[in-house]
Amino acid sequence: MTVNLANATAAQRDDREFVLSAIESSGTAIQFASPARRADFEIVMAAVKKNGRALQFVSESMRADRRVVLAAISKWAIALEFAAPHLRDDREVVLKAVKKWGIALKHASSRLQADREVVMAAVNRNSAALKYASKKLSAEFEENTPVGRQLGTGATTVKKKKGKE
Repeated sequence: MTVNLANATAAQRDDREFVLSAIESSGTAIQFASPARRADFEIVMAAVKKNGRALQFVSESMRADRRVVLAAISKWAIALEFAAPHLRDDREVVLKAVKKWGIALKHASSRLQADREVVMAAVNRNSAALKYASKKLSAEFEENTPVGRQLGTGATTVKKKKGKE
């Protein structure tokens, strides 16, 4: 039986078992859960493991929990957008996201958008991520890197020169 949290009563939206049952069908169903359930670690982890986008709907405290954010970006790298600012500035978290989907660089802190290793990981995954790199790194790549073939996204492929990163 599929549990529909959107049409549930207030009591059902706060019932742990009912909410967990609803999340089994759809991780994003957490958006209809009570605030207490959107801050419940077990429920939140079940939701983001089912669908990383669920991070968008959880409490601020859960968006600040490194374990929750890592689980979310494992499923949906762009969930980085909904992570707490300190986690968008966490090198390991951001590297995991950009290695999965380069465009996640868009949601990294400006410090990490200027980090050569992070930017290279993002660009190697998707060259369109270069537009989210710091101006300095972006200009450096354009000056020192031969322009590759045009991609369907309008981005260019970044080719490394021998001996340079």
